[in-house]
Formats: sequence, structure tokens, C-alpha cells
Amino acid sequence: MSADALEALTSAGIAATSADSFGPAAVDVPPEAWDVAHEILRDTVGLTFFDFLSASDELKDGFRVVSHLADFWGGSQVDHVLVRTLVPRDNAVLPSLSDVYAGANWHERETYEMFGISFLGHPNLTPLLLPDEFEGHPLRKEFVLASRVAKPWPGAKEPGESDHAPAGAPSRRRTLPPGVPDPESWGPRPPGSPDPDPLAPAQAASAPARPRRAPGERRTRRQTDQSAGGAPAATDQGAGGAPAATDQGAGGASGDATSEGSDQSS
Repeated sequence: MSADALEALTSAGIAATSADSFGPAAVDVPPEAWDVAHEILRDTVGLTFFDFLSASDELKDGFRVVSHLADFWGGSQVDHVLVRTLVPRDNAVLPSLSDVYAGANWHERETYEMFGISFLGHPNLTPLLLPDEFEGHPLRKEFVLASRVAKPWPGAKEPGESDHAPAGAPSRRRTLPPGVPDPESWGPRPPGSPDPDPLAPAQAASAPARPRRAPGERRTRRQTDQSAGGAPAATDQGAGGAPAATDQGAGGASGDATSEGSDQSS
């Protein structure tokens, strides 16, 4: 299905590429061809079922928008394809898919209020889940959960912080709750001071992506480790242990049996 989708898109003049994915086959398309690509996949390839649309914050790279399409055929047979695109952070705009797939309507509304990505041509791009007075986009990585700073973190208190703890009891260094950056990297500043980089806390907390393991790599590595470290150890044991057992048998078992026999004969 991935090959069919890629061939249909490239035949239509869309610069689509196959993408690496942990789940279904994925295809990357340019943002300006977002809606046209979905029309081709629906009409030409037969991906008529729209499952979901969402996004992920890629920090300096922008926002990656992903849609999941499917084709049901042959009874229980289902083909899945992920369609992805990358929009810049300072101009997060995409054509709406609401005219191509009716189910994309509220998915785009949710993505709009959670990430701040606009969808041109959407008939009702209004908040879907958050209250009217809410400000900001909570799934952006620079969004600070200030309530975690203003309110005590729930759960057990640190040692020495209990109301019944004896005076002078030792306490550990308090750690910031999850989602709260260093106070020096966000929040209000004195007049005239430079504004902090809003992405600095998220970039500091982000870990580099682990490289994908090739098929069979772990098994090969374990076999290599065993042959390099395990087999020699067994060989050493055989070299150092078997002789010891031989010595024991020669000097212990044989000697005891001989002396036992001599005592009995005498």
C-alpha cells in the first residue's frame, strides 16, 4: 500500500517521499500539497476511511502534522497509511481536509487549539475542548504548566517536610515537578531585560532520539557477547575447573578409595 500511495502521489507531480515509521507505512508530502495529496489517496488509491489527524511539536523544526488513512477490502483486510507534513513554527498553516474527509472537522479543531496550527478553509475553526477563557496552546513544548509551580505537588512530602516531622529533621533537595522548567528560563522579567527563549526549557529537557535498531541486531549482539565473553569464561572454567576436579579425583577420590581398601584389607 505504501508503494501504491507513493506512486500515485509522484505521478500527480507531488514531491512525496517514503518515511520511516514504527507503525503503518508513512508518506511525507509538502505542506502546500496537503489537501491535494489526500484527494489523490482517497480517489486513486482507495484510502476512503479517515481515522485521525494530530500533530507533534518538533521544536526548531516546526510542527509535524499526521493523518491516518485506511482502506478496508476483502473482509477483514485493512491497509493503513500515515500521511505526514512539516509546517514551520512561525507560520503553522495548512489547507483544511474537511472538504475531503468530513471526519477531519473536529480533529483539526482540536489540533488548532492544542498546537495553534491553523487550517485554511475550515468551516468552524473554534476551540473544542478548552474553556473559552483559556490562553495558549497546552501541547506546545514551550507551554509552561504554571499551576504546578503555584500549587504544591500532590503525593507524599519529602523527608523532613511533614507537619509532624521533628524540628531540624534532614530533608532532601526539592526537585521541580514534571513540566516545570527552571525559574530562570521562563516567567516575567525586570523591565529592560531580554526575554528568554520560549523553547529553551523544552530543548534542555528533550533527549536525543535513539537510533532505530536493525532487524536481528540485538540477537546478533547477544550472540557476539556470549561468544566473546561467555564462551571464553566457560573455557577458562573448563581449563581451570576440570583440572581441579581431576586433581580432586586423583588425589581425593582415588586416594580415599585406596586408603579405604587398604584399611578394609588390613
